[in-house]
Amino acid sequence: MPIAPDVLTTLRSEPYEAVRDQVLDGDILLCSATDPFSRMIRWATRSPWSHVAIAFRMEEIDRVMVLECVAKIGVRAVPLSTFIARTSGGISPYPGRILLARHKGMSAKSRRRPMKRMAAFGFDRLGDRFSQAEAAKIALRILLGRLRRRLHPSLGPKHEFICSEYVARCLKAVDLEVPWDGKGFVAPADFACDPRIDAVAQIRTR
Repeated sequence: MPIAPDVLTTLRSEPYEAVRDQVLDGDILLCSATDPFSRMIRWATRSPWSHVAIAFRMEEIDRVMVLECVAKIGVRAVPLSTFIARTSGGISPYPGRILLARHKGMSAKSRRRPMKRMAAFGFDRLGDRFSQAEAAKIALRILLGRLRRRLHPSLGPKHEFICSEYVARCLKAVDLEVPWDGKGFVAPADFACDPRIDAVAQIRTR
């Protein structure tokens, strides 16, 4: 069933150290933050969710890394410990709450080969940056989402994404589709509404 809108108040938060050990490759991080851009996403989608990212374990260096696409920077990788401590804009402590979630489809697959495809897509886009024109397209997609207007193909993401479009493309690399209405943009809220995505734990951010 979909993740309940009140999950952040009903699911007890756990310290970083406890949640870190639960993270699997391809896990999803759903965020509810209060900085200005996050508020715009929440306004556009009428939901508590403002950001989404994807996690990978790198056992060789004993790190859990988070891939995310953020305004002004584009696609970047940060340690999970950094991700939960501050926003991409440097706001610390993190102004909101973070949920670890998992797609049922990942456990239904042989993880090794699909994970390689997903990781290749995600990591190959590290450093992709936004031009002003691309940022304007993203803003227009957000507005269309609020107005529930259908997205014209010319406005769809190519190499520029908002966070949720980027994670949706990572999942699509292993043939997992995130359902959405085709209006505006794939939103963080669409991940929470997907009945195949379950809440695993809430990470304590402060």
